[in-house]
Amino acid sequence: MVSPFSRIRVYLLILGLVIAGGTAGIMLLEGLGPAEALYFVIVTIATVGYGDITPLTTAGKLFTVALILAGVGFFVGVFANVIETMLERAERRERVRKIHMLIGVFFSEAGTDLLGRIARLDPLAPEIRKDLVVSTAWTPEDFKRLRKRLTTHRFRVDGDRVDLDSWRTYLRERRALFITLLENPVLFEHETFTDLLQAFFHLTDELLHRGDLSLIPAADRAHLVSDLERGYALLVQEWVAYMAWLKEHYPYLFSLAMRTNPFDEAASVIVKG
Repeated sequence: MVSPFSRIRVYLLILGLVIAGGTAGIMLLEGLGPAEALYFVIVTIATVGYGDITPLTTAGKLFTVALILAGVGFFVGVFANVIETMLERAERRERVRKIHMLIGVFFSEAGTDLLGRIARLDPLAPEIRKDLVVSTAWTPEDFKRLRKRLTTHRFRVDGDRVDLDSWRTYLRERRALFITLLENPVLFEHETFTDLLQAFFHLTDELLHRGDLSLIPAADRAHLVSDLERGYALLVQEWVAYMAWLKEHYPYLFSLAMRTNPFDEAASVIVKG
């Protein structure tokens, strides 16, 4: 699919060639100077048509007809594409804003608490805990470095400490939220976040389809723990991306997110000055 900017560049290139060729043709056929010829071409293809300069020769008139047919379409095309691009960018900004509003609902209703619960089961959390304590001094480069750091970290969950019955109850209570968000068409554009929702929705279904979880074999328990680990990795990455968004666009929400950071052992929701 050709992007709007590519179309604009093509239209501008062709329009520039039409203007240059038209100016040269009018100079040759009508004997006008460069400035007058350029002026004539511009007012012609812009459909202004002041009438102060008109072609006098038959060849000049025929050339002007061709210039109108070739130039007006591309002249209008440039401005139409500029307007279309501006509208698309505005719509895109609005869609992105709505996506992050929904992501904010997720972290407010479940994500932050969910992250804290899993992080407490991660024996390797101390290795990255300090890296995940974000602050108001962070720049986009700091978030970029953190995301790169997370790609090399192995997200682990200590299976021996996982209370599957408790997790089944916890996730069942949030299942409706997962479904509601997954059904929202606005989120279809955000694949990594929908992957996160699907990971926890899948884990919820896995747990709900089993009976007495204390009787499942070790291999099945390891399977469920691996599902939890997969969701954990996706959750941390999305949390970092969401924090970067808040830092740039909503400082007051970023302040609350810092004060409820599940990786910051010193975090407190109370503002202490």
